[in-house]
Amino acid sequence: MTRFPSAQRPWALASLLIVTGLVGWYSAFELTLAKIQTLTDPAIGLSCNFSLVVQCGANLDSPQGALLGFPNPLIGLGGFVAPIAVGVALLAGARFERWFWILFNIGVAAAFAFVVWLISQSIFVLGTLCPWCMVVWVVTIPLFWSVTLYNLSSGVIASPRSARRFFTAAYRWVPFITIISYLIIALIAQLRLDVTAYL
Repeated sequence: MTRFPSAQRPWALASLLIVTGLVGWYSAFELTLAKIQTLTDPAIGLSCNFSLVVQCGANLDSPQGALLGFPNPLIGLGGFVAPIAVGVALLAGARFERWFWILFNIGVAAAFAFVVWLISQSIFVLGTLCPWCMVVWVVTIPLFWSVTLYNLSSGVIASPRSARRFFTAAYRWVPFITIISYLIIALIAQLRLDVTAYL
């Protein structure tokens, strides 16, 4: 690793990595505790169970809640450490090689794909919205858009010059793109589950 000149440090990206990583890790931690509680006492009323639709229990007890044979929150406990570490390193002035950014982007994209699958399973199969799971969705979405558009706009991921100009402009619109993503999910959930009727 080498150092960024101060003017070139991606402060906004680094801060976002740290914040989303911390929030995602804490959400995974809460889900892990909830899973342990259900294992020790299956009849326990989880604090994240608010209604028939908004609850953690159904998601944690489902096959989708342990896709790889162990509880999904354990993936989050390990995975969300990565953006925290990268964000702190960037703020400290570290600069990573192209291969590192590509591997990091692949990891973030895999997390995003996993979250999209979990969203579809929650809405269309389980018919529930897990509060802590939704927090994980909320932080993974901007994490994906930010890292991917940063890499595309900076040339880490090769693209034609015209495309790079587009990605540079899109990178500045990450908050708007994120909000649109949230609205699409909320609309689908409302149309499918009528969530507001259970609040």
